[in-house]
Amino acid sequence: MKKNWFAKEVKRLGSIEGYKKPELVQDSVKLDSNENYAISRQFQNDILGAAKKNSDIRAYPLGGAERLISALSKFTQMPSYMIGIGNGSDQILDIILSHFASDKTKILTSDPSFGFFEERCKLYNIPLVAVSFSDDMKLDIKTMQKNSKNAEILYLDSPNNPTGFQFSKRQLEDLTKSFEGLVIIDEAYGEFGDYSLTRMTKTHDNLIVIRTLSKSFGMAGLRLGYFIANKQFTETFMRVLQYPYPVSTITIESGIQALARAGLVRDSITNIRAERKRIIETLRSYDAFEVFDSKANFVLFDAHGSYKRVYSALAEQGISIRKLGKIGSHDGCLRVSVGTKEMNSKFLLAVRDLLG
Repeated sequence: MKKNWFAKEVKRLGSIEGYKKPELVQDSVKLDSNENYAISRQFQNDILGAAKKNSDIRAYPLGGAERLISALSKFTQMPSYMIGIGNGSDQILDIILSHFASDKTKILTSDPSFGFFEERCKLYNIPLVAVSFSDDMKLDIKTMQKNSKNAEILYLDSPNNPTGFQFSKRQLEDLTKSFEGLVIIDEAYGEFGDYSLTRMTKTHDNLIVIRTLSKSFGMAGLRLGYFIANKQFTETFMRVLQYPYPVSTITIESGIQALARAGLVRDSITNIRAERKRIIETLRSYDAFEVFDSKANFVLFDAHGSYKRVYSALAEQGISIRKLGKIGSHDGCLRVSVGTKEMNSKFLLAVRDLLG
C-alpha cells in the first residue's frame, strides 16, 4: 500500500486535463491570447532598460516588493497595506484556492469562466456551482443571486473571459453586498471595462479584487499580478501564504517603471476600445457570424458550423485566433484578441476574403 500511493496519486493528477495554452505558431499575427500589442516596443524597451540599470540580480530583492506595492498604491489610489503581489494573477488565485477552499467548499461562478480557475478547482476537488450564460452571452443577475445561497465563495471574472461580458456596476455591487461568504472579483481585463470594484474593499472585508499588469500594461511575459483586499488578509497573505520572493528583481523594477508611465497605457486602452468596436461592427456586417458584446480586449463570435474552416483558413494566412467550439448553445465559438490597428486590419481583410 505504501509503495503504491505515490504512483496512484500521480495517475490521478495526470488524468486532469489542465489549462490548455494556445499553440505557438511562429511568425503569426498573434491574436489568440489576449496580449496587448497596442503597447509599443519602445515602451517595453524603456521599462526594461531602466529596470536593468536599477537591478542587481546577484541579490535577493529585499525591499523590492514594498517599493512595487508603493507604486501600485499610487496607481490605484488605495492604501499600501491593502495591496499584495504575486507571480501573475494566476498564482494569487491558486494560493487563495489552496488555503481557503476544499472539497467541502462550493464556489459560485459562471459557465464558462476563466479556464485556469476552473482547472485549479478540478485539481483541488472543489465543487463549482456554475451559472450558464444566456444565448446572447449574458448572465442573469437574479439567477446568480438565487444560487448564491448554495455557495461559500463567489468567483467572477469581470469582464468575463472568454465571453467579454460584464455586469452593470450596480448589479455586481448588489451581488457582492448580499453574498455572505468570500467574494473574489477577477479584474484581469478591468481596465478595458466600464468600472472596478476596488473601492468596495474598503468597506467589505470579504471582498478580494485581483488585477494584473499582463493585459493593460502589455507585460504578460513578466508575470506580475496584484490584489486589493482588507488589511488583515493582505498582511497574512504576504507574510505567511506568499513565497518569500514571489516576483523577480527585474519584474519588480519593470513594474515600477511601467506604473510611472501609466499615461501611455491609458492611451493604448483608448485605442483598443476603438479597435474593439471596429472589429465587432465589421464582423456583425456578415450574416455568417453571431458577434457578442465585449468589455475586454477580445471579441467572441460564433461562426456556427463553419468555425473550423474559418479558424484553419486564418491559420493558413498566418493569423492565430482562439478556437473554443461549444459555449452554451453556441457550437462554433471563436475568440479574437484586439491587437494593433494593422493586426486587426489583417484579420478583418482575411475574413472578408474568406467570405467572398
